[in-house]
Order: sequence, then C-alpha cells, then structure tokens
Amino acid sequence: MATGPTAVIFDIGNVLFSWHPRFLYERLIGDDRALSTFVEQVVTPEWHFQHDEGRPFAETSAELGARFPEHAELIALWGPRFNDSVGGPIPGMFEIVEALDAAGVPLFAITNFSAEFWPAFRAAWPQLFDRFRDIVVSGAERLVKPDPAIYALALDRFGLRAHDAVFVDDNPANVAAARAMGIDSVAFTDAAAFRARLVEVGLLA
Repeated sequence: MATGPTAVIFDIGNVLFSWHPRFLYERLIGDDRALSTFVEQVVTPEWHFQHDEGRPFAETSAELGARFPEHAELIALWGPRFNDSVGGPIPGMFEIVEALDAAGVPLFAITNFSAEFWPAFRAAWPQLFDRFRDIVVSGAERLVKPDPAIYALALDRFGLRAHDAVFVDDNPANVAAARAMGIDSVAFTDAAAFRARLVEVGLLA
C-alpha cells in the first residue's frame, strides 16, 4: 500500500529566516542610494555564493577588497557580522516546526550556507535547530543546491527515500531539482500555504 511522506526537509534562508545583505549594511551605510549601490554592485549574490560553495571568506574578501579598495573595510565586516544579515524568523514558520516536532515528524534541512558562518548562526537559535535530526550545509560538503548531488547526499545521510519527504525551498531552481529526484517539493510563499500543504499530505492535522 502506498504511503505519504513521513519527514520534512527545510531550506533555511528565506524559508525559516528572512535574509538579505541589506539587513547588515543598513546599519553601516546611512545613505540609502549608497547602500543600494553597495549591496547590488559590490557584495553581490554571485560573490556571496562562493561561500556557500565552500570558498574561505579570507580569500573572497581579499579579492573583492582589491577590486573595491574604497569599500574594503565594509567588505571585511561581512564575515564577522554575518548574523546581522539575518532579519529574523519568517512569521509562522517556527510554529510549524514546533508542531511537526510535537507530532513526531522527523525534521531535516539542506541549506546553501558557508561552513565558516554556519556554527555561529546555528548556535544563536538552539530552540529551533535542536529540533532537527540533521542539517546538510553546502559549504561543508562543497555541494550546492540545485546540484542533484547534494539532494542525493542528504537523502542518504538522513536515511530517507525520495518519496519519504516533503521539501520546501524559496528558490524555484532548487524546488525543481528536488522534484526531479522524486521528492515532494514545495515552492515556499508563506507559512499559511505551507501549513496547508502539510495538512494535505497528512503530516499536520
């Protein structure tokens, strides 16, 4: 007899927590136009993605500082103040994690995250992350979503088959890659819609 999913795999950034470089640098750059230029042209998503892939911040910051010497001091703060780029919990999502945990649903995560920045972030939120049985961090594995290899590694480590899990991520490419592997994958919009999906598949009442 076919059965539905029994576990949930979460993305973290912009699913459990809001995240944007602006959250950090708005504390450091007073002029809004200068702030926008800095986060759009200097600390770009492409630059930061190198950390998720496993490159050391010492290397990436030195390279970027050489390209933008006038911003070298601001760039250097990215690593030690990375937690300030986290805006806070996404409304309603902690409650979903708590409800799933209370129901005995195994919880896991796959996150594109720097292996250097992850420990301090993880330590800041024990009340959430202590509920998770395992978390695959891209920077530690040197594999990033949407590479199918990171999903295969995660399923193996979690002891799950693809159809055992619901996966939620805000990035359409990540959702599509997981879905192609047979994982029931949800494009995150908000907590209410995600909760409704969990009720639909029988993981929450």
